[in-house]
Amino acid sequence: MDTSSWILVFSSVVEIILLVVVIVLFQRLKRSEDFILRLKKSQKELLDKLSFNAQIEKELVRSFEERQRELSVLDSKLSEKIKHVESLIKQINEFSSSPKVLREIILKGHGRGESKEALSKRTGLSMEEIEWILEQEEL
Repeated sequence: MDTSSWILVFSSVVEIILLVVVIVLFQRLKRSEDFILRLKKSQKELLDKLSFNAQIEKELVRSFEERQRELSVLDSKLSEKIKHVESLIKQINEFSSSPKVLREIILKGHGRGESKEALSKRTGLSMEEIEWILEQEEL
């Protein structure tokens, strides 16, 4: 074989090697392209999930704010009720500490057979005051 045949064989082998290299490169390029497409799809799914989570978070915040407003209204109503009950308790205490009511409590309790000590504890009056009221009734 002469030199031109060797050159021809060598150039053919180089062409085949180059062809194999080009084929390998295109296959790798195709795999890279598929990988990039999968990444884009995963990225889109992630963004969709993030968007959904953000929407849920907004709904939770809105619901929380609504509940806070409702609690605030209920708190103000409860405060009004507390003031009303406190004024009723004050009126009851004033009424129950009036001499006429205390006298009625003592007389009715004594009529039911309660002891003077029990009446004293119940009314907050001393034993002498209880006895004096009972003596006044007997007169």
